[in-house]
Amino acid sequence: MATLDQQPDTAEQGQDRFARRKRTTQYGKAAVGLLIVLVYLFPVFWMVSTSLKLRGDVFSIPPELFPSPVVFGSYIESVFQSPPVLRALLNSLVIATGTLFLTLVLGTPAAYALARLRLRFTVLISLVLLLAQMLPTINLALPLFVIFTDVGLVDTYAGLILANTALALPFAIIILRPFFLSVPGELMDAGRVDGCTPFAVFRRIVLPLIRPGLITVGALAFVTAWGEFVFGLTLATSEELQPISVALNRFIGQYGTRWADLMAVATIAALPVIVIFAGLQRFIVGGLTAGATKE
Repeated sequence: MATLDQQPDTAEQGQDRFARRKRTTQYGKAAVGLLIVLVYLFPVFWMVSTSLKLRGDVFSIPPELFPSPVVFGSYIESVFQSPPVLRALLNSLVIATGTLFLTLVLGTPAAYALARLRLRFTVLISLVLLLAQMLPTINLALPLFVIFTDVGLVDTYAGLILANTALALPFAIIILRPFFLSVPGELMDAGRVDGCTPFAVFRRIVLPLIRPGLITVGALAFVTAWGEFVFGLTLATSEELQPISVALNRFIGQYGTRWADLMAVATIAALPVIVIFAGLQRFIVGGLTAGATKE
């Protein structure tokens, strides 16, 4: 009888030990994740901290983690009162926005065709798109410079947008194709029965269903074009059309680097990327994972 009375207590103790072990494991994973996040975010923190310091405090020993006093002189002088930097920010905005729209306009129907049309070379085309993503940007920049020189697209917005679109388009097609494959064929057939043309089915039925994929591709195309350096350096031969990624190099001179000014401009340049990923995180993460698994 005593043994029977002790069995429930033993089971409860085992459950408690399992629950404590599970909580300990969860706390350990959370601590490791927090440590990884802090390590990755420290360069961003240091960039912002340096931009708010006096120029003389940048090289103070020991280094100051937090600026004291906090000054915004670098932002005022190097960003808001600097026409070249403002023009470079505008150039990046035009190039990134144009790349976003052109990537969606070209990539969406291309991915739809690969997903829904019975093409003989679908597998080969997909393989070529995968290989295209592995090419270093510099390998594309030099041939594009020669081609764009012949057709008059060097040092133009159109040339920079086309170059960045060529870089983002293979990735866009690969991400969007599984989304089109996931659309039920019965819905498309129902639209045709109701009298919709193929384009109407594509626009009214298919596109609303793959909105997460479109948002993912648009956001990543914008971010890629915003931070692209090689095309901006090779295809924009004048400072008037150079993006902000190239304009940052102007703060590195022969006799030293203006670190406070450089970090202030870099912080402003990083803001659109931070805002996009913070605001569209749910769509981007969901779009990448869904696009990678739906076939």
